[in-house]
Amino acid sequence: MEEDTVPHGKRRGTLHGMRRLFPVTDETAAQAPGGTHGAGAASVPGAHVDREWTLAELAAAYAYPERGPGGRQPWLRANMVATLDGAAQHEGRSQPISSATDMRVFGTLRALADVVVVGAETVRQEGYRPARAREEFAALRAAAGQGPAPAIAVVTASLELDFSLPLFTSPLVPTLILTGAAAAPDRVAAAEKAGARVVVAGDGMGIDPPRAVRALAELGHTRLLTEGGPRLLGQMVASGVLDELCLTLSPMLTAGDAQRIAGGPSITVPERFELAGLLEDEGFLFGRYRRQ
Repeated sequence: MEEDTVPHGKRRGTLHGMRRLFPVTDETAAQAPGGTHGAGAASVPGAHVDREWTLAELAAAYAYPERGPGGRQPWLRANMVATLDGAAQHEGRSQPISSATDMRVFGTLRALADVVVVGAETVRQEGYRPARAREEFAALRAAAGQGPAPAIAVVTASLELDFSLPLFTSPLVPTLILTGAAAAPDRVAAAEKAGARVVVAGDGMGIDPPRAVRALAELGHTRLLTEGGPRLLGQMVASGVLDELCLTLSPMLTAGDAQRIAGGPSITVPERFELAGLLEDEGFLFGRYRRQ
């Protein structure tokens, strides 16, 4: 069993029922209803639906883009979960609308990232702990030139955080604080005293998302992952810095007035993303959408 930095109440899935729906491959066709099930099907990798996906396969399905000719550029992806009726949370937390396989994807995305960017309210609501080194991803991270675990970068204007929590006192990699130049000096001092590294990424109280992305890249963090919450993701969408959305569609209905995955003011013209990949497990859909 694996452990995440976000607590959850379900046992980790073994991905026995995971299916790739897109892009379409020989494996996809063999898994589809009415697909090839004759003698030739056994020779098709993954022809049988009831097989366990390895973490290496899952990591390959969510790999970051390769380094370009001019060197690696920052790539910001978001990972969010939403119900069929658009709720990103239930009673303030994402765990009730998640699943064991969703948490496996969650852990894989973290293992691929240099840094996980998250809003202060999400840190408070979800009980964030430091990211940990995971033996099963050690070789992959070493080959990519990454440290043993991603850093956590908390976006906050007020710095009203409990700096006695393990996220700040005992991370494997020092936690980052992304804030504005007008942040209260005493709160900045408290963060630094706790061992966090404060990164100024805005001229006022809050951050400027493009500046935050550049600041993280200057620290060597180019594989960026944000886990929200909705207000932070809305800022990133509005500022045009989001390159990819990994969205888990949960087969649940909650009604109520829960937030969507992205909040805040709408943008003038909706931005179109294209489908890059789609997996399915127990009715949950795991989509990857990239900026066109």
